[in-house]
Amino acid sequence: MISVDNLGVEFGGTTLFKDISFVINEKDRIALMGKNGAGKSTLLKIIAGVQQASHGRVVVPKDKKVAYLPQHLMTENTRSVFNEASQAFSYLFDMQHKIDELNQQLVIRTDYESDSYMKIIEEVSALSEQFYSIEEINIDAEVEKILIGLGFNRSDFDRPTGDFSGGWRMRIELAKILLQNPDLILLDEPTNHMDIESVQWLEEFLITNGKAVMVISHDRAFVDAITNRTIEVTMGRIYDYKVNYSSYLQLRKERREQQQKHVDEQQKMIAETTEFIERFKGTYSKTLQVQSRVKMLEKLVILEVDEEDTSSLKLSFPPCMRSGNYPVIAEHVSKSYGNHIVFQNANFTIARGEKVAFVGKNGEGKSTMIQCIMNEINFEGKLAIGHNCQIGYFAQNEASLLDEEKTVYQTIDDVAVGDIRTKIKDILGAFMFGGESWTKKVKVLSGGERTRLAMIKLLLEPVNLLILDEPTNHLDMKTKDILKEALLNYDGTLILVSHDRDFLDGLVSKVFEFGNKRVKEHLCDIQEFLSLKKMEHLRELERKK
Repeated sequence: MISVDNLGVEFGGTTLFKDISFVINEKDRIALMGKNGAGKSTLLKIIAGVQQASHGRVVVPKDKKVAYLPQHLMTENTRSVFNEASQAFSYLFDMQHKIDELNQQLVIRTDYESDSYMKIIEEVSALSEQFYSIEEINIDAEVEKILIGLGFNRSDFDRPTGDFSGGWRMRIELAKILLQNPDLILLDEPTNHMDIESVQWLEEFLITNGKAVMVISHDRAFVDAITNRTIEVTMGRIYDYKVNYSSYLQLRKERREQQQKHVDEQQKMIAETTEFIERFKGTYSKTLQVQSRVKMLEKLVILEVDEEDTSSLKLSFPPCMRSGNYPVIAEHVSKSYGNHIVFQNANFTIARGEKVAFVGKNGEGKSTMIQCIMNEINFEGKLAIGHNCQIGYFAQNEASLLDEEKTVYQTIDDVAVGDIRTKIKDILGAFMFGGESWTKKVKVLSGGERTRLAMIKLLLEPVNLLILDEPTNHLDMKTKDILKEALLNYDGTLILVSHDRDFLDGLVSKVFEFGNKRVKEHLCDIQEFLSLKKMEHLRELERKK
C-alpha cells in the first residue's frame, strides 16, 4: 500500500538512520519502537509528509490518504468543538473559497481577450471540475455523527475546545482524523492525555476500524492490545517483526543473544589471528601467511550487538520519619465551581503504607481532589492530614516549577544527600540525561525532559506520603520500570493518579473511582477493577435494553 524506500536522515553530520525500507500493508497495526532519540517521531513525520528525509522517499498511491496525530495537541483553544472537528474538511472550504475568488475576478475584469483572463478561466474550470467530482458530503451531518460516536453531547458542540481536558481534546483530534477516512493513521504517544476509559475506547476503535495504523507509545498494555507488527529503530537501521510487542521483546532478546555469540566468535578469531601475526611476522617461511592474515583483518567488518540500555540501576527512596496511622482522612468533602459540581460528600480514609490509585474519566475531579488534600484550593467538608506527614507532591505542572537557571546536575545535587550523591550521574543516565546534558540549563530543556528531571528530584526527597499526578506521561518503558520498582519498595503511603494500566498493575491495592460527582472506593487492584467495570457496563447495557 505505502512504501518507504531507502530512507535516510542526517542532522549536522550525525546519521539518525540510513537506507531503511519497508512496506505498510492494509490492516497492518504497527508499533514503532526504539530508545529515545532513535528517530521514531522523525520517521513518523516523514511518512506523514510534514518533514523531509535527507534522501530516499515515501511512496503513497494517489488514492490513499494518510492522517497524522502528533504528540502535542494542535486544537485551537477558541474554536468551538464543532468548528474544530470541521477543520477535517478545510481542503473543501479552501477549494470553494478559491473558486469564488476566481469567479469574482472574472466578473470585475474586462480584458476578455488577454492571456491572464484566459488563464483564470482555465484555472476556475479545472478547480470546479475537481471540486464537483468529489462525492457530495453533508459536512454538518458527518461531523455530528462522529462527535456523538466519540462521546460528546450536542450541548458540547458550541463550547470552546479550551474548556476540555486533554483526553477530550485528543478525541477532537481523532474526530478530525476519522472524518478524513484515512487509509493509514499515524499516532505519536496518543494515550498521554487520555484516561483509562478513553484508552480502552481508542483500543477498540483501532482494532475494529480495519485501516492501517502506525503508533509510537510507551503504554505497554495499549501497544500489546492493538498491534500485530513491530518495527524497531536502532543504531540507524530497522528490524521488522510480524508480531505484537510482547512477542517482539522475546525475539529481540534471542536476536541479541545470537549477535553476541557472533561477536564473541569474531573477537576470538581476531585474537588468534593477531597472535599468529605477532608470532611469525619475522619468520621468512611464514611471510605469505602473515601478509594474508594482515589483509584479512584490514578488510574485516567488525560485528556489534545492537544498542541496549543494560543499566540495572535501582532507585530507592531515602529513609523518612514514620507517619501517623491515617495520613489522609476525608469527611463529606465537596468541591464545585459555580453551578458545576465536581464531586460531593466524598468520604474515605487512606491508611499508613497503603498504595492507592485515583482513576476516572478526564474532568471528573481526580487532580482537584489532590489539590484539596494539598490545601491549594477551597472546598467544603473536612480533610485531615495525619501526624508527622511529610508530603512529596508531583503535580501535572511540576516541570514548570523548576529553577530555570540551574543546570540538570545542580538541580539534583541540591536535593541529593548521603551515598546517593555518588550515584547522581548514574541516576541522570537512567532517566535519559547522559553526557553533555548534565550541563544543560533547565530553561533549554523540552517539556518531557523537565518532567523527567522533576521526577528524579522528587525521588530523592525523604517523604512518607507521596502524591503523584500522571507521573508517567513523558517516561519511556525502561524509565517507568525503574520508577515502578522504586515505588513497589517504597514503605510510605502512595496516592497515584494515572491512566497507565500497566504501571498501576501490581502497584496499587485499592482504587478510588471518580465519576458522576462522587468518589467510590474499590478494595481491589487495577485488573479486578477493570474487570468489574466491564461487567457493570454490560449490566447497564442490559438494563437499557
